[in-house]
Amino acid sequence: MLNLPEIPLWGDDIPWLSGLREKGRALFERIGMPNSKTEGWQKTILPADLPNIKTDNTEHRCDGNCHQREDLPFDAYQINFCNGKLVSEHFDFQQGLLVKPLVEAIFDGDAKAYLNKSFEMENFPFAALNTAFIEQGLFILVERGTKIEKPLYIHYHNHSENSHSSHIRNLIVLERQAELEICEYFDGEPKDYVFNNLVNEIFIGTEAVLKHYKHQKEAFLTYHISLNSVQIKSQGSYVAFCAQNQCLTSRHESFVKLLQEGASAEINGCYRLDANSNLMQLTKSGICDTTTNIRHLASHTYSNQLVKGVAQSAGTAVFQGQIHIAPDAQQCEGYQLHRALLLTDEAEIYCKPELEIFADDVKCSHGAASGDLDQQQLFYMQSRGIELEQAQKLLIEAYLDEVFAKIKNPQIAEWLKQNF
Repeated sequence: MLNLPEIPLWGDDIPWLSGLREKGRALFERIGMPNSKTEGWQKTILPADLPNIKTDNTEHRCDGNCHQREDLPFDAYQINFCNGKLVSEHFDFQQGLLVKPLVEAIFDGDAKAYLNKSFEMENFPFAALNTAFIEQGLFILVERGTKIEKPLYIHYHNHSENSHSSHIRNLIVLERQAELEICEYFDGEPKDYVFNNLVNEIFIGTEAVLKHYKHQKEAFLTYHISLNSVQIKSQGSYVAFCAQNQCLTSRHESFVKLLQEGASAEINGCYRLDANSNLMQLTKSGICDTTTNIRHLASHTYSNQLVKGVAQSAGTAVFQGQIHIAPDAQQCEGYQLHRALLLTDEAEIYCKPELEIFADDVKCSHGAASGDLDQQQLFYMQSRGIELEQAQKLLIEAYLDEVFAKIKNPQIAEWLKQNF
């Protein structure tokens, strides 16, 4: 049985919050770390001492570099986290967009209706761990009928000589007919040894639209575990894109419930196993895991997934995608496709697409494919004077264009492509 470290946290004197933390702690200590026998974690193995990496509960201090505004190709509202701590506490955004620190939302009572309401902790061990240490995070609310004109850009930066863990919980609520774009960007200093454990609880109201982009580009000595738990009401829409780069372990999990008729979700992404650091070349390891579970719980709901991977170095990529159609969810559509380029003999890719259908009037499909670059195309390009390395780069870019084309905002699409 695990014993998590005792860490003083804000709000320990609030009974319902203290009880929620204790529930998460007790559950995680009881079920323990996922291992090769845990469903959904067979190929994503983590060190047993990972939960004991120290969580820093001291006041945030740094040299100010992480506070500087990013040179983004699009105008955005920006929020910074540094070493797992929220840097800014006061926000002045467009009317109809409310953003406040999670602790403030807990104190005001805004968070109680949403916190830990989108998933069952028994099925998500790291969300239970996150619950045990709830403190840092954001409460984001878009009011009814409000379209936010600029994306909300959230930058999570790590720079520390000491190993540390962070457990960030964000609550994102879109009321009826609200619209919002969110960009999350994760990076860190080259030698950081970090455990990031992030949970986004997302509630999309009737006819509301959330476009959610994520780019994970952290130091190689990083364990990155994230969960997007999403609930979507009638005619609501969730459009997500995740670009993952290789680190010790990167697991991006989406758990989506299409609750009412007309709800839809598109979850696309790409990943790369790429030996882009000396540490990576020495360890010859790294795991990149994309896991999705989309649950059609009402009739006339729609989902679509496209994930593409590029394996250019040693390491392991995992794709697990499940589409669940409930018994009464007639006339649904659910599609899923995973494709991968295997460019080295040292890489391994495991793919497990699943359809779980309990209704008879549905349209569903899933597929998976892997292969190498087209040798005839490479030969043709070299015959025209293009060097092999440049020819390979051009073909990889063309291969990924299909999934980047899913991003409707051209400026965000270009930003992701240039940084991937």
